[in-house]
Amino acid sequence: MSRLSDAFAAAGAQGRTALVCYAMGGDGDTAALLEGIDAAGADVIELGVPFSDPIADGPVMQAAATRAIAAKTTLRDLLSMASRLRLRAPMVAMGYMNPIESMGSRAFARALREAGLCGAIVPDLPLEEAQPVRDDLAAEGLDLVPLVAPTTPKERAARIARTARGFVYYVSVTGVTGVRAALPDDLERRLAELRAVSSVPVAVGFGISRPEQAAALKGKADGVVVGSALVALHHEQGVAAVAALVRSLRSAL
Repeated sequence: MSRLSDAFAAAGAQGRTALVCYAMGGDGDTAALLEGIDAAGADVIELGVPFSDPIADGPVMQAAATRAIAAKTTLRDLLSMASRLRLRAPMVAMGYMNPIESMGSRAFARALREAGLCGAIVPDLPLEEAQPVRDDLAAEGLDLVPLVAPTTPKERAARIARTARGFVYYVSVTGVTGVRAALPDDLERRLAELRAVSSVPVAVGFGISRPEQAAALKGKADGVVVGSALVALHHEQGVAAVAALVRSLRSAL
């Protein structure tokens, strides 16, 4: 077990599906945003690391990353900020390989641990190239959370799940992050297939933005990830509006 897996287990023990919330680091007052999300009831928090070419992200996330980069946000800045927070929910870095390679994966893993984070999600790190980063994180007691897509063949999904620590992130739709009006009809079946071969929790994200969408996934996955809706709301209305949405999502789950 890990702090991430433990968070899903704690939610399950309360009869809830865990709520995973994303915040783009450096897009506004990140410390206040993280504290607001935490206080509103997130079970796990993803701290987004801005990058200039976020290939898995849609327009909302791309715009947020652009704002954060324009504000001269760096990975080290975000980890320094995170180290000063005392959050209830475990936090994981969500970002791309370029900043990690620039720092070096061993230094990256050490910096995450020193900042109090629990691991990393790296969307552009494929299974075949992930072992060095996974080992460096594991050496610091941290988790590398892999992603599985709707286009991932079953055998490959099982291989990915076998390497996972913390949880597996299932991408609900093909394409990039962003709010969706509806989720795929076969999502429940695909989640069941992945959960059957995974020894760690499975969280589903991409496209989930409203409490009713979250409610429809209660019990179908171990966790639900909400990102773009929170990022957009923060930019447009501020921390209080984000906290209100987090509370409604948590209540739905």
